[in-house]
Amino acid sequence: MSQAARILTALVAGLLLGIASAAWAEGFAARAIPVGETIGGLWLDSLRMTIVPLVVALLVTGIAASAEAARASRLAGRAILFYMAFLWVSAILAALMTPLLLDLWPMPHRSGAALMVALSGAAGKVGEIPTLAQFVRSIIPTNPIAAAASDAILPLIFFTTVFAFALTRLPPAPREHLVAFFRAIADVMLVIVNWVLLVGPIGVFALAYVVGAKAGGGAFGALVHYILIVSAVGVVIWFAAWPIARFGGGVRFLDFTRAVGPAHAVAISTQSSLASLPAMLKGTERLGVPVAASGVTLPLAVAIFRATGPGMNLAVALYIAHWFGMHLTPLQIAAGIAVAATTSLGAVSLPGSVSYISSIAPICLAMGVPLEPLVLFVAVETLPDLVRTVGNVAMDTAAATLLARRSGFRPQEASSEHDRLLKEEPAAS
Repeated sequence: MSQAARILTALVAGLLLGIASAAWAEGFAARAIPVGETIGGLWLDSLRMTIVPLVVALLVTGIAASAEAARASRLAGRAILFYMAFLWVSAILAALMTPLLLDLWPMPHRSGAALMVALSGAAGKVGEIPTLAQFVRSIIPTNPIAAAASDAILPLIFFTTVFAFALTRLPPAPREHLVAFFRAIADVMLVIVNWVLLVGPIGVFALAYVVGAKAGGGAFGALVHYILIVSAVGVVIWFAAWPIARFGGGVRFLDFTRAVGPAHAVAISTQSSLASLPAMLKGTERLGVPVAASGVTLPLAVAIFRATGPGMNLAVALYIAHWFGMHLTPLQIAAGIAVAATTSLGAVSLPGSVSYISSIAPICLAMGVPLEPLVLFVAVETLPDLVRTVGNVAMDTAAATLLARRSGFRPQEASSEHDRLLKEEPAAS
């Protein structure tokens, strides 16, 4: 059984057992709830302890790798600029779209109220709303170490970004040593995350039992609602690939659909953009994108461009805020947009259960949103992660067509077997 399947099974089993014990064994449930809260809290804290070093290390190595690629060629530099710009667009789109979706289709009141009771301990952890002056002053940390210690994620990311760009100005030898150091930190943190996720079913089962015992069957309806809302944001970003390919790359909608189809099939079966790379290269070849262009932009996109990441990650944080009845200020939303767009550049390219909390927790911390619901949401990440992957694959392909056209590459003739036979037919006749 895969890791995601084990965690999902633990979620369902915990919810069902919690619902059953609350209905038929209230005395047992009353004694078991504090135990479940303790076990689940320990597991969540084990994940939280990796967030700051992992975010810092991934951001430094991601910016360093992007700068190195930009120096390698003009096309790579243009690609990185486009990727960074679209990551901000993705986050801004989620900031506009998620509240609209929640207004049009709100969480069932009974489910929301029941879950608020189930996670009542998290309600007291909602962050304070800063004033404009406090927000501006907080962006630049006077002490980066203190910012890391207090989970002040936005000033920490600002310092890390400045540090990473300054690192790229060093001579090759010290630059490579520092990058190797931060890469080693990231690798160590990922090992720890995998260890924590090995016992993930225990932590998820414990917290799911508490939610089931306190919230009852309403928990299932809330989780389904969450999946559909967050996936809808990803679908919109996914479909944005078609107009980008049409108006930016000069590719007809139907041609783009045919070209990206095989890559989508691989993405659905593997949930991996990296595994879809050969199919994406073949698809761009069918669209007439020269290998000289796609061979640069597509591997780079797979490494650093996760188009759906900022949007769907921010949507999760906004969903939690809505669930807890938080009225976010424009400053809090702006902080979430900045963190979502910035951290996606260095996001780890691993399955959703590994990268989920490390990607979304910094956004929640920056906005003052509780982290506890993430433990439940990670268990149902399979469908949203599928939307993430197919959306990223489509956007990678669309970006390749746009960048090739804008960089002056002339379309090459398709080299499919069907096209070859069409060319040979007149000569044979």
